Amino acid sequence: MALLKKGLISLMGLQLVFMLLLPGIYAAEQTVQPIDMTPNALSAVLMDADTGTIIMNKNMDTKLPPASITKIMTMLLIMEALDQGKIKMTEKVSTSEYAASMGGSQIFLEPGEEMSVEEMLKGIAMASGNDASVAMAEKLAGSEENFVQMMNERAEQLGMKNTHFVNCNGLPAENHYTTAQDIAIMSRELLKHSIITKFTGAYQDYLRKDAETPFWLVNTNKLVRFYTGADGLKTGYTSEAKFCLSATAKRDNLRVIAVVMGEPNTKTRNAEVTKLFDYAFAQYTNYPLFKAGDSLGSFNVSKGAQTQVPLVAKQNYSLLLKKGEASKGLRHELQLEPGLKAPITLGQPIGKIMVYKDDALISEFPLESPVAVSKAGWWKLLKRTTSNLFLLK
Repeated sequence: MALLKKGLISLMGLQLVFMLLLPGIYAAEQTVQPIDMTPNALSAVLMDADTGTIIMNKNMDTKLPPASITKIMTMLLIMEALDQGKIKMTEKVSTSEYAASMGGSQIFLEPGEEMSVEEMLKGIAMASGNDASVAMAEKLAGSEENFVQMMNERAEQLGMKNTHFVNCNGLPAENHYTTAQDIAIMSRELLKHSIITKFTGAYQDYLRKDAETPFWLVNTNKLVRFYTGADGLKTGYTSEAKFCLSATAKRDNLRVIAVVMGEPNTKTRNAEVTKLFDYAFAQYTNYPLFKAGDSLGSFNVSKGAQTQVPLVAKQNYSLLLKKGEASKGLRHELQLEPGLKAPITLGQPIGKIMVYKDDALISEFPLESPVAVSKAGWWKLLKRTTSNLFLLK
C-alpha cells in the first residue's frame, strides 16, 4: 500500500512537471524564426543610410574579395577631391599606357586619350571602367600605388577594420579584401555626396558624344531601372568573388543600403537585394530631425579670430523607427562642449545632438566644427576687451 501511494505521488509529480513545461514547449513551437532573406549570399548587410543602423546582417564581418565594389572607395576619393577643390568636373584627365592596359570591364581608353573628370566618373560608376579608375588614381595621386595608400588610410579613418586594398579597381589580387559591413560603411560615406547618384542612378548614357561613334554606357546595376527608388551604387564580379552588389534605394524619407557578396548569379543577386529593400520599406520609417543644410544655431569660441561660428547640418540627422512605433515624446537638444577655446581645428568635436524619448536618452549624434578658427592676435583681443568695456558702461 505504501509502495502504491509512493508511486501515485511520483506519477502526479511527473504530471505536474509536464504541465508546467507545456507552456514553454508550446511557446517554443510558436516562435517565428527570422527568415534568411539572402540564403545564397556568403555575406550580407541591410543598413539605414542616415543613421548607420544595421537592420539585418549575415556574416557581415567575413573577409571576402569585393571585385569592382572596390570602386566605391575610388569614387569616394574622387568626390572628396572635388569637394576640396583639388580637381574640377571639367578638368581633363590623360590616360597612361598602364591605365589603358587594364583588362576586364573598361571603357576602352587609348594611351594618351583625354577625358574630363565627369566622363571618367561616369565610366567608373556606370560601366565599371577599370581603365578609367586607374587614370583617375594617377591623376589624384601620381600613381595607382600612392592612390591605394590613400584608399587604405581613408578606410582606416572610416572605421573599416576588416578591409585592405591592393588596387583601385578590384581586379583579382592577393590580400585584397573587405567585408559586407565595411562596404556598407564606405557606401554610406559616398552617399553623403548626393551628386554621385546622378552617375550611379542613370541606366544609360554616352561617352565621346562628339565622336563619329559615341560609346554607349549601360549601367551594370539593373535595379536602377527595375526597382522603384534604386539609384546606385556598384556591382562587382570575378570568378573568385562571384557576384557582388552594394545597392541603395530611397522612398519617402528612408534611404537604405543593401550589400550582398558571393552570390551565384546576377538574377539571384538582384532578387535577394530586392527582398532586403522590400523588407526595409515595409517595416521601417525615418523620423527626420534635421536635413543637410539646416541651421543648427552657432557656437562661441573664446579668444578666437572668429568669436561665433554658424553651425549647419552637414548631413541628414534622423531616427530609424519601426512602422507604427509612436514618435510622441521625442525631443532633441544641442549640447555643446563647455569653454571652447581657439585654436579650433576643422572637424574638431564641438558637441552632440542629444535625442530623448520622454526623459530617456535614445540616440546621440556627434558634431564637428565646420571651419578652423585661429587664435586672435593680442591687438584684436585688446580692441575686443575695450569695446566690451564701453558697452558695459
